[in-house]
Amino acid sequence: MANATIRDVARVADVSVASVSRVLNGLTNVRPALREKVEAAAAQLGYIPHAGARSLSLARSNAIGVVLPDLHGEFFSELLRGMDREASARGLQLLLSNMHDDPARGIEALHTMRGRVDGLVVMAPHIDPDRLFGHMPAGVPTVLVNCAPHHQPRPELRIDNVAGARMMVDHLVATGRRRILHLAGPAGNIDADERVAGYCAAMADAGLEPMIERGTFLEESGVAAAERLIARDGDVDAVFAANDMMAIGLLMTFRRAGIDVPGRIAVAGFDDVPLARLISPALTTLRIDIARLGERAVARLIDLIGGGDDCSIEHRAPVLVVRETTTSRDGPDPRAARGIFP
Repeated sequence: MANATIRDVARVADVSVASVSRVLNGLTNVRPALREKVEAAAAQLGYIPHAGARSLSLARSNAIGVVLPDLHGEFFSELLRGMDREASARGLQLLLSNMHDDPARGIEALHTMRGRVDGLVVMAPHIDPDRLFGHMPAGVPTVLVNCAPHHQPRPELRIDNVAGARMMVDHLVATGRRRILHLAGPAGNIDADERVAGYCAAMADAGLEPMIERGTFLEESGVAAAERLIARDGDVDAVFAANDMMAIGLLMTFRRAGIDVPGRIAVAGFDDVPLARLISPALTTLRIDIARLGERAVARLIDLIGGGDDCSIEHRAPVLVVRETTTSRDGPDPRAARGIFP
């Protein structure tokens, strides 16, 4: 219901307005059955209390809840660095929760945030949106980051994964590569699946046969993929990994095996984590300015807490960053097109 009020929630739940207020304000002296009934009614009506009015009846915690799939690795370190920078500048603290890629833990994390934060930033690319929204704390302003596609009007930031993947394949084709393997992230993760879609579309446009292997987004799966390729004696001339950590695992394994990167095989990633430009050879990748993404998510949430009502989806386009792993001083080794390893 558009512009539903607290009285509408009370009517649908068949309880008093005071009871609804106690539930939505996160008070602890509420029976579980009552809380469940009110939250179900609020979700049914799409009721979100005006943040300005809410602050009159509920003291601010000056804390922002952040729920992420993981806290390990350079991507999440950079994302949190940006979030913390923006939150600290506004005098706010971050309360972090880690899903460990487990949807059940993600739901539990949302429940633990109730009554403890003024708003939420949620990144859940692997959770069904209906399930996710069904467990969002009622009345808590929330900004989504790269969650699965849905039809609810919610503030969100999304990376254009399809366009980024297409850009990378086009670049690799332009350097003479024709047998381009995509080391994808886990199936069911929206970032991974969208990058697969962009890769497949660009390969079709180039008249090339797609080759896809699934990884885990962890460096170890890049190492394992490189070892498999070496054992197959080089049936590809480029590997486009769905993130930088897998690309770094690939690169280090090829280098230890004495395989010339990029002369005999090109390697590319996605994200542009700080390590991508520090390793040797430096990694070609797609920059999404991770820290800035975190800053922007917090800035939008603060505006929402203050009474803003911008529910738009903000798309962020990756930028191709060409470094040493896909180019060489003398151009690609002529054997690279045939995918020959030593």
